[in-house]
Amino acid sequence: MSEVIDDLNIASNMPLITPQQLKDELPLTDVAQGRVKEARETIYAILDRKDPRLFAVVGPCSIHDTKAAMDYARRLKKLADEVKDTIYLVMRVYFEKPRTSIGWKGLINDPYLDDSFKIEEGLRMGRKLLLDIIELGLPAATEALDPISPQYLQDIIAWSAIGARTTESQTHREMSSGLSSAVGFKNGTDGGLTVAVNAMQSVSSPHRFLGINGQGQVSVVTTKGNPYAHVVLRGGSNGPNYDTVHVAQCEQALEKGGVSRNIVIDCSHANSDKNPEVQPLVMKDVTHQILEGNQSIIGLMLESNINAGNQSIPKDLSQLKYGVSVTDACMDWETTEKSIREMADKLREILPGRFATAAQ
Repeated sequence: MSEVIDDLNIASNMPLITPQQLKDELPLTDVAQGRVKEARETIYAILDRKDPRLFAVVGPCSIHDTKAAMDYARRLKKLADEVKDTIYLVMRVYFEKPRTSIGWKGLINDPYLDDSFKIEEGLRMGRKLLLDIIELGLPAATEALDPISPQYLQDIIAWSAIGARTTESQTHREMSSGLSSAVGFKNGTDGGLTVAVNAMQSVSSPHRFLGINGQGQVSVVTTKGNPYAHVVLRGGSNGPNYDTVHVAQCEQALEKGGVSRNIVIDCSHANSDKNPEVQPLVMKDVTHQILEGNQSIIGLMLESNINAGNQSIPKDLSQLKYGVSVTDACMDWETTEKSIREMADKLREILPGRFATAAQ
């Protein structure tokens, strides 16, 4: 008998429900499908400067409690209707978390927060939540982290992000070239722009790579290229990069790279030094830049939850605090509501004519 030399470090290999089976089990209704299409086209129009509004991706750092997530979604939907003439709100619905070392990887990987890793149940829970959110009439955004999971969920997503740790990854650039939504590439963790500019150049082109199809078969995926890639400034190890000087430097880098000059400001992460209380101050600075004539900032991201701060995952899950992040600290709902209203009030009159001069 020959010696086994393959899969020496694989403990198990369990087949998973296919993307098509999950979609058949939890289908998009015709109404929901229309809402996803409308949301994507609205974001395209903002990126194309045909719609003068800003879009804002707002919500928890990560989703760990679907009931609390729906509570948050209902609040955000009410606010979205209130400010829709100025800011187009998209709910941040993150199911996958990149880990620097180890830690909870998100709802899809470990839906019960107990290291049971019931991924198929996580996919069901995630898809059901996205369907419930779009049924409210609220668009959803997520981070495309695992190259397989978009086959299960991307049909409900209006905007996607590629994180600072994966912007440099060829796998994620290739995957993004085939995503059905606009995609924002974050600058590198060091704050540098080169990896994001390179990613945007790459993602606009067609690619061929190994992936899976709707039936779960390994296949060669051929993409058309994604024309709606843009940069997300999130700060870096050297500090924030949302101010006028960094934004101007980013504009120059984007122009030199021959890519879209659209910029989204992430008000959290290094731009707030991971202090959620700083996010409203970043928003005020962004508002001021637009009032002073900035033409490149077309969106922002906020980490927000029902209650402020964050918490560690306790062994006794009954001790979890309701509506409090288990990953990065978030600002509370009251602060979120107040900050977005203030921004909308200050920009309401100026945004309709913002690009008029540039178009002439």
